[in-house]
Amino acid sequence: MSKDRSTPSDAPEAVVAREVPPRVKPSVYPEPFASRMAGREKRPLGDLFGLGNFGVNLTRLAPGGESALMHRHSKQDEFVFILEGTPTLVTENGETPLCPGMCAGFPAGGGAHHLVNRSDADVFYLEVGDRTAGDTGEYPNDDIRAVSVDGAWVFTHKDGSPYPEK
Repeated sequence: MSKDRSTPSDAPEAVVAREVPPRVKPSVYPEPFASRMAGREKRPLGDLFGLGNFGVNLTRLAPGGESALMHRHSKQDEFVFILEGTPTLVTENGETPLCPGMCAGFPAGGGAHHLVNRSDADVFYLEVGDRTAGDTGEYPNDDIRAVSVDGAWVFTHKDGSPYPEK
């Protein structure tokens, strides 16, 4: 999400969501995790309009793609609404097949989760999350942790040691 949250002077009033350019950098994760996001493409809709309190992305998951590493946030609530395709919601409690019209919400501090596309067709969904300062991300299945610093994610190993910079 963008750090500059002021409304752009040229912000449109309305757009066709699938025509919004995708994020330039597909993932903010360090390697070896960034390459796992190769099947994910996010279109930052909220940033386009200068929204500052919450972010909205139109996300496409190609077959085999995953939305994120399995994670939970300490302060951020998240919500997804499936528009097209049949992803699988994977949580610490198991798996739930989703279809268009279904939605799921993840309160701060709740169970770890992510979506995976095990089908042979693209999945499109809206993801919405707040931008509460001081958020952290916990990844129970991977050696990574995240801390939000001035609106940007800083990633370390679980022991606090840094990942090599590229």
